Amino acid sequence: MGASVAVGVEPAVPEQTLMLEQAHEFALQNHPQLAAAQLRALASLEVVRETRSSFFPTANAYVTAVDAGNENTRILAGGLNNPSVFDRVAGGVSVSQIITDFGQTSNLTASAKSQAKAQGQGATATREEILLNVDVNYFSLLEAQAVLHVAQQTLGTRQLLLDQVNALAANKLKSELDVSFAQVALGEAQLLQEKAEGDVEAGQASLSAALGYHEQHRFTLVDPDFSSALPSDISALIETALRNRPEILRLRYEHDAAQSFAQAQKDQNYPTIAAVGTIGDAPSHDDHLPEHYAAAGINLNLPLFAGGLYTARQHEAELKARAAEENLRDEEDSVIRDVRTAWLNCNTTLQRLRTTEQLLKHATEAFDLAQARYKIGSSSIVELSEAQLSQTSAEIAQANAHYDELIQRSILDYQVGALN
Repeated sequence: MGASVAVGVEPAVPEQTLMLEQAHEFALQNHPQLAAAQLRALASLEVVRETRSSFFPTANAYVTAVDAGNENTRILAGGLNNPSVFDRVAGGVSVSQIITDFGQTSNLTASAKSQAKAQGQGATATREEILLNVDVNYFSLLEAQAVLHVAQQTLGTRQLLLDQVNALAANKLKSELDVSFAQVALGEAQLLQEKAEGDVEAGQASLSAALGYHEQHRFTLVDPDFSSALPSDISALIETALRNRPEILRLRYEHDAAQSFAQAQKDQNYPTIAAVGTIGDAPSHDDHLPEHYAAAGINLNLPLFAGGLYTARQHEAELKARAAEENLRDEEDSVIRDVRTAWLNCNTTLQRLRTTEQLLKHATEAFDLAQARYKIGSSSIVELSEAQLSQTSAEIAQANAHYDELIQRSILDYQVGALN
């Protein structure tokens, strides 16, 4: 008989020790958003080649075979060209080379290059967003694991207290009310641990997705040691952000591309001069036709009237270029605001971290004192339970503040454009 498989139970996945640097590497290798952004950047480089191809000659080979049906066949309607049709089988090559279009192709190529650079910065922006997402989920999972550790310690402490109170109550040294309070405290600790376990599982799933994995992985995370001081000069951070943020660089390149495209639309009002040539042979042909042919010439294409099409295109492109400039200004304002906000949040979390450290110190001292007083009968179990709850809350607050500070540091690095 085959082995039974439990329905709805995921197979056990071995835990993997993971450092933050490794998490960055895995995300950059696996994440589909980054792969898509890089492919779009590569595709934009092909657009540059497409546009630049107008600088080079165009050559086409032709083979034509015609049976005129009747001698001296003429096309009597439908065209202004020579209507004669002769029997022939001929092949030849035609070459065309642009001489000048007065800058239109050059400006279109410059626009395509700027667009390609903008796409490259878009890929860089996607890369930094992915790294920030990894950092946030990495530190959030560490935070959830720290809270779970506090919950496990709290559960062990309260289980020990319940055992002690049960023993004292059995010897008539404590009342059943004390036992009930101890049982309530134990139940609260169990609820805290269950919630913390759920948060850890959710954190494992979120980190797996941030690394670009389809299935959920399990990680044992290494707590990084960040000891760098918070910069005090916010103006330097703003200058760095305006210089490095890929979103700003992308909009600058898009503005350059829009200006070049507007100039190319203006160049449509100028003539285009091209050299053309053709050569061929007719191994089988009517007597009216030569055996070989060759010709060369210059074509001048001068736009005279198109119902305002070229002017409208030029104005449209110029307005879009101005809109791109305004978008750049708006993004710069947003970046300045985001850097200030991230810097203030870092200061706030640092102050909160120092406060929670002091809070934990005082709560631990209060719990030790309440525990000693309870053992000698100088206080009630209610006072001890409150001291236990205060200590647990302080430990959780300290863990939250520690990892929130790391998350805010990553956000500040992201806003400055220095997230690696």
